[in-house]
Amino acid sequence: MDQRARPAALASPYHRFSRSEWAALAADAPLTLTADDLARLRSTNDPISLEDVAAIYLPLSRLLSLYVGATQGLYKATRSFLGADDGKTPFIIGVAGSVSAGKSTLSRVMQALLSRWPNTPKVDLVTTDGFLYPNAVLEREDLMGKKGFPESYDSAALLRFLSDVKAGERHVEAPVYSHVVYDILPGASVKVDRPDILIVEGLNVLLPSRPAKDGRAAPFVSDFFDFSVYLHASERDLEDWFVARFMHLRQTSFREPQSYFIKYADLNDSEAEAAARDIWTRINLRNLRENILPTKPRANLVLTKGASHRIEEVELRKL
Repeated sequence: MDQRARPAALASPYHRFSRSEWAALAADAPLTLTADDLARLRSTNDPISLEDVAAIYLPLSRLLSLYVGATQGLYKATRSFLGADDGKTPFIIGVAGSVSAGKSTLSRVMQALLSRWPNTPKVDLVTTDGFLYPNAVLEREDLMGKKGFPESYDSAALLRFLSDVKAGERHVEAPVYSHVVYDILPGASVKVDRPDILIVEGLNVLLPSRPAKDGRAAPFVSDFFDFSVYLHASERDLEDWFVARFMHLRQTSFREPQSYFIKYADLNDSEAEAAARDIWTRINLRNLRENILPTKPRANLVLTKGASHRIEEVELRKL
């Protein structure tokens, strides 16, 4: 028998909760969303229910309301110490996870819930899709096959945007991306004007920056976050959800004349499924393994979904 001492296992940096344990933390917080609200907020093929909102998102909104209140107090104390009045400092939440994980639904539901808390009436939401390079640039740089990978984003523009928002600048603009035309919309923008909370949703928002060529430290997108959420699911489930969404869109938005994906609209079922699984394997799965999943341990909160999209486990980083 090998008598050499084995290294002690590292303690988990997370508190782990079952679905029922987490649901109990909502305490007496009222559920302010209706079924009609949820129907408007959910993404295509996302079966989220009001029970899911009550069990998972309501406790999370309560926790974040407490975090925001504490952070606002800290900012106020700092301004008092400095004898400065430099305006509002927004609380920024990052939401990360794979394609088809449900980030958009999570972000919109949290935006709706948080805006109903008394200390955070103004909650804005921006997706990093708007900071993708235009297709013309991606084609020139031979990056269309890596759309969604870190190198396909204008990271400098995203960092400037977050820096301006965090500094309390007025009317900060972000570009707008269309999933129908699969490109940035020229001249379109969304304006962020000193919100109480800004939610930033994207695939790679927790990814550390690559070292600059001159050796100087480069800021991370997540440097601007006060809290971050990673939405996790198995590769098999993510692929199945992606294919199901693709098959649905084939009957809807893919048929719009301006759709980038119109070439898939008239495929038969087997051809469409094969095309979806090919896209998943060549692009999304590779991006998940290389760039997205490795950032999961950097999140403050991890929500793990089962095959039915139901969140089964919650992990909250210990303070």
